[in-house]
Amino acid sequence: MSPAAHHRARRVLVLGGGLSGTLAAAALAPHCDSVVIVERYTLPDAPVPRRGLPQARHAHMLWSGGADAIESLLPGTTALWTGAGARRISLPNGMVSLSPGGWYRRCWPEVQYLVSAGRDLIDWGIRTRLLEDSKVTVVPGTETLRLLGTATRITGAAVRRPDGTTEDLEADLVVDATGRGSRATRWLAALGVAEVPETVIDAGVTYASRRYRAPRVPEDWPVINVQADSRLPVPGKAATILPIEGSQWLVSVSGTRGGEPGGDEARFAEFTEQLRSPLIAQYLARAEPLGPVTVTRTTANRRRHFEKVRMPDGFLAIGDAATSLNPVYGHGMSVAAQSARALRDLAAQRDITAPGFARRAQRAIGRPAAAAWMLGADQDILFPGAEGRRPTFADRLAGRYVHRLIRTACSDLTVVRALTDVMTLQRGAIALARPGVLLAAARGPRLPALEGPALTPGEERVRDAPGRDTAYGSEAVPRP
Repeated sequence: MSPAAHHRARRVLVLGGGLSGTLAAAALAPHCDSVVIVERYTLPDAPVPRRGLPQARHAHMLWSGGADAIESLLPGTTALWTGAGARRISLPNGMVSLSPGGWYRRCWPEVQYLVSAGRDLIDWGIRTRLLEDSKVTVVPGTETLRLLGTATRITGAAVRRPDGTTEDLEADLVVDATGRGSRATRWLAALGVAEVPETVIDAGVTYASRRYRAPRVPEDWPVINVQADSRLPVPGKAATILPIEGSQWLVSVSGTRGGEPGGDEARFAEFTEQLRSPLIAQYLARAEPLGPVTVTRTTANRRRHFEKVRMPDGFLAIGDAATSLNPVYGHGMSVAAQSARALRDLAAQRDITAPGFARRAQRAIGRPAAAAWMLGADQDILFPGAEGRRPTFADRLAGRYVHRLIRTACSDLTVVRALTDVMTLQRGAIALARPGVLLAAARGPRLPALEGPALTPGEERVRDAPGRDTAYGSEAVPRP
């Protein structure tokens, strides 16, 4: 009998067809015979809104650390995005940002970049490239009911089809990518697996977002960002203007507990007037609102420590199902992408059906998430009214060092480069402790703080225009 006759088809079952699920499928498809994605809703074949993804209405930043990971998993995805209107924005110069340490300068060479687009476009590009692989099948309109197997090995999942019938889907590896609302810990407990410990840090952040038709602006319009300052004894308020496809701005504002924005359209612009700078309010006065305000309050940092439990073989969790992050830092998509890349790299070294593979994969997946957790959750605990573990002396000391770095970065390329590398998840936080960075932080800012944002003449003209622009789009005003 030939070796092929002895081959047993390896099947992967991915629960959830969102960004994390599709990237996990891309990571594992080269190392199995088939991947079945079980998705509760129907996935569109165009970059349009879909059910089950309410956060798509808010601004999403895909940092270069995530974009590079996605491109390595699904080559050609970036070209799909940019061909459909997404923007590649150079960092730090393509961002007008007021940090807790002051306004950033924009006179540096490119250090990293981000992809600026609506979430529907981001997901569509990934999904389009993935489904070119004949190994991958999506089962839409299907709900996962429970896991199959035992406390030592998961063998599949029970699902409910659109017609109400139930079915057991067998698999060699089950990947939970069902997001923040994952029920995996309950499913595992029902099979006798020990309780999975969780860490939750909640600054009480509420998000409100609205789309605008952009006024006539330079073609390389930047991201506009006013950050909150966790050192102040008041709720943190922040806002971002993200230039996206279709000559639109996606504007998201956020406030921590006690300073939350609401869904009132009349008060949306008022909230931007309460920020540490009036810049975003000034720009919004030049733009045309499109549609209502969308509000989201589910923003707590939540980390499920699967790695601390004796998990069964054949199961792992990825993305928000494992670690969900406060979206204000924009790391969720990039963490999911880097986690999927880590999963792919491990699958290239070890058989995905081998004992212990899933546990090793869970640890590998957790490393990018842990890095982002340090950047975001460890800052969130410093805000007034934050819930979760209380900040320690070490937390406060680290916070003071980070603020020193941010303040120094306003006029020092060494620190700008280090902070940008870390924020975009291209390097770990250890990069902030390199000798050159430590020396620069000790020396402090080299130049006086800017009195206002570093705008180009074209950006100043838009800000200072006498009223709302009635002609829209980026083609009307070339860059000066």
